[in-house]
Amino acid sequence: TGRYLNTALLGRQHRLYVEEAGQGIPLLCLHTAGSDTRQYRGLMNDPRITDHFRVIAFDHRGHGDSDKLYDPDRYTIGDMAKDTVALLDHLNIQKADLIGFSMGARVAAYVAITQPERARSVAIGGMGSRLFGGAPKSTEIAEALEAPTRDDVTDPYARVFRVFAENTKSDLKALSAVIRSPRLPLTREMVGGLEIPVLVAVGTEDVVAGGPVELAGA
Repeated sequence: TGRYLNTALLGRQHRLYVEEAGQGIPLLCLHTAGSDTRQYRGLMNDPRITDHFRVIAFDHRGHGDSDKLYDPDRYTIGDMAKDTVALLDHLNIQKADLIGFSMGARVAAYVAITQPERARSVAIGGMGSRLFGGAPKSTEIAEALEAPTRDDVTDPYARVFRVFAENTKSDLKALSAVIRSPRLPLTREMVGGLEIPVLVAVGTEDVVAGGPVELAGA
């Protein structure tokens, strides 16, 4: 089922689109930049999961059916983490397992680090040692999203993101603001303070995430 949640953060209200399925232990899923709740439809339609978990997914601000904002300063990881906690509060969920992919993994990790009482465990997908730094070529990616057409994008790395954003029917202006947002790299010391179960999962051919061993070791 899908519905909207009105959330007021820092005195500025916006809507988040939320879907959930199943029953049992709350499992909150956070998608990557340029994606939306569709990224987790497989989990939400799998009875092996939904027979045991209450699977919840939402569109981050600027994505999917959630409200679009065009100020990069409103897309910090801290702001997205506040959205995540606001959603848990709205659903009267004190603690949940968190799954995040890429940008969503960074948000999930930040929630687990800064509000450990809200996370039972965290799965960090599509993000390895890159968690300790910013996204590579962020300026080139933002410029690719702002280009008139994909044919105007000459950087092959940035072009991949433009094509992906078009395929997911993303709001290119909002997504560019996401990419230009102030970065908040997480430190090894911050990650090292986690006392909950953590799973790090990175594809063997992923050239963006960074190695998983360094992150897991931290």
